[in-house]
Amino acid sequence: MASKADSILKVALAAAAVFAGAGVGFYYGIFLPGQASRQEARELAVQEARQKQEDAQAKAQQREQAEQSRRQEAAQQEYQDCLNFAELSYKQRWTASCRAQHDADVAALADCADNLFATEDGCRAKVPVRPERDCALPGQTAQSYSDAREQRKAECLARFQSAQPGAQPQNQPGAQPQNQPGAQPQNQPGAQPQNLSQLMPAQAPPPPDTY
Repeated sequence: MASKADSILKVALAAAAVFAGAGVGFYYGIFLPGQASRQEARELAVQEARQKQEDAQAKAQQREQAEQSRRQEAAQQEYQDCLNFAELSYKQRWTASCRAQHDADVAALADCADNLFATEDGCRAKVPVRPERDCALPGQTAQSYSDAREQRKAECLARFQSAQPGAQPQNQPGAQPQNQPGAQPQNQPGAQPQNLSQLMPAQAPPPPDTY
C-alpha cells in the first residue's frame, strides 16, 4: 500500500513539474514576446498619429504663410499704385499750370505784337514766354501742389498700415520733378519763339497733351 502511494506521489510531483515548466515556457516563450509586440504596435500607432498631426499642422502653417504673403504683396502693390497716382496727379497739375502760364504769355505777346508802335524785341523783352512744360511756378502755387501730394501719400501709408498692422512698405516714392516746388518763375533758355509770327492769333497754340 505504501509503495503504491509513493508511486502516486511521484507521478503527481512529475505532473506538477511538467505543468510548472509548461507555465514558465508559456510565460517566457509566448506571453512576453506577445506583450512586447503589442507594446511596439501601440508605440508605432502613437508615432504615426503624431506624425500625421505634425504634417497637418505644417501644411496649415504653409497655407497661412502663403495667404499672408499674398495679402502683403497685394497691400504693397495697392500702396505703390496709390503713390504712383499721387505723383501722377502732382505732375499733371504742375504741367497744367505751366500750360496755362504759357498760353497767357502767348496771348499777351500777341497783343503786344498788334501794337503798331511795338517792336519784336521790345515785346519779347516786355512779355517773356514761359515754357509749356517743366516750368517754374510761383511759390504759393508750387507749395500747395506739394502739400496736396504729401497729403495723398500720407493717406496711402495710412491705408497700407491699416491693411498690414505693424508692417512698413518696401518701396519709397519716386523722384521729384526737375523743378522743385517753391521756385519763382524764370525764363528758360530757348523758351522764346524765333519770331513773332509764330505766336500771332491766327496760329493757335498746340493742343494740350492727353494724360
